[in-house]
Amino acid sequence: MTADFRHFYQKDWAERTAIVTQAAQLTSVETALFKQYYVPKHHDIIENYLTDYPLPMGLAVNFIINDQPYIVPMVTEEPSVIAAASNGAKIVKRGGGFQTTATKREMIGQIVLEQLTDPTATAALIEEQAARLLTVADKAHPSLKQRGGGARQLRVRQLGQGYLSVDLYVDVQAAMGANMLNTMLEAVAKAIGVLTKTNPLMSILSNYATASLVTAKCELPVALLQAGRYDGQLVAQKIAAASAVAQLDVYRATTHNKGIMNGIDAVAIATGNDWRAIESGAHAYAARDGQYRGLSTWTTDGTTLTGQLTLPMPVGVVGGSIKINELAQLNHKLLGNPTAPELAQVIAAVGLAQNLAALRALVTTGIQQGHMHLQLKSLALAAGATPAELPVILQQLEQATHQDLVTTQQLIAKLRQTKDEN
Repeated sequence: MTADFRHFYQKDWAERTAIVTQAAQLTSVETALFKQYYVPKHHDIIENYLTDYPLPMGLAVNFIINDQPYIVPMVTEEPSVIAAASNGAKIVKRGGGFQTTATKREMIGQIVLEQLTDPTATAALIEEQAARLLTVADKAHPSLKQRGGGARQLRVRQLGQGYLSVDLYVDVQAAMGANMLNTMLEAVAKAIGVLTKTNPLMSILSNYATASLVTAKCELPVALLQAGRYDGQLVAQKIAAASAVAQLDVYRATTHNKGIMNGIDAVAIATGNDWRAIESGAHAYAARDGQYRGLSTWTTDGTTLTGQLTLPMPVGVVGGSIKINELAQLNHKLLGNPTAPELAQVIAAVGLAQNLAALRALVTTGIQQGHMHLQLKSLALAAGATPAELPVILQQLEQATHQDLVTTQQLIAKLRQTKDEN
């Protein structure tokens, strides 16, 4: 029988699980997983809710940011991310910690006009009425202005081919601000339509949050970078060289930035923020001069290694799923209940710590040494190893010719057989 998914969104949870069980021919054990991770109030977060999908959450430690200690919750499935962030932070801590700054915190939204015969004249007309249009925006969300936020600026850009973008800058206070900004944009779009006698093509926030930039910086005595047979000065030179390559080559820059975002995304998820918006804005910022480059830079004068990371960071501490997700609320408390600018700065510091640890490993012992140990641990657990068996299985795996699931299962079976015989 074919399952009927019509009006699936109107079904209650029991009906949905029954339909899915039938459609996918699930076993009772498989269906039980839906119940195991089911959170009733999450029905209100997404359409067609079935269950939660758990990801591991841990704490990155050793962070000193603007002379304040932080423990940083991170959600990630990649084994080495939290270890690398903590390791990078430990090195920076010995050098005095991270220093961070944030620019004014404003979100940008766009109202796009199309098929304009004289974009220059239309732009001039809108600019003349900028003050009135900002008032329209504030009236669309008066509570924001009462809290000290509100519309701040109107910018008009000609995009070519008859298109015009009217950019609204809004101080969204403690929220990420997507919903309030879109409400204000729609009100301004109506006013612009009347003013210009056109029908705007669309009005929507932009995730390219160039008015919400955050910078993290650290300065390290090169002696702190010593790794095995590599002295600190050589490691610093190699890190600076690797950084330079990420400014020159898009292939290297992409992987360089992915490593940075490993840490940033993990904290964004843990705090209930839109990590996809942060990702898109970061990568756009990496290409702001026309070439995609590494987001961070590392330089050395022979005695000090200096690292810096600047990127858009449109995060919030209220609103959205944060008010529904109890773990997100708990993670904000673990961070000391930071303001939105403070949270943005913590996240940037994590990204820079992640980058330092990755580059140091990459130019010395190689990225695989620490990474693979954690990967093998995940493999052993997936093969069914118990915590007590892990040390022996990991040692055997590191010496094995093949490091795969079948080999791991065989090693576990052999270990258990030996125990039984003894």
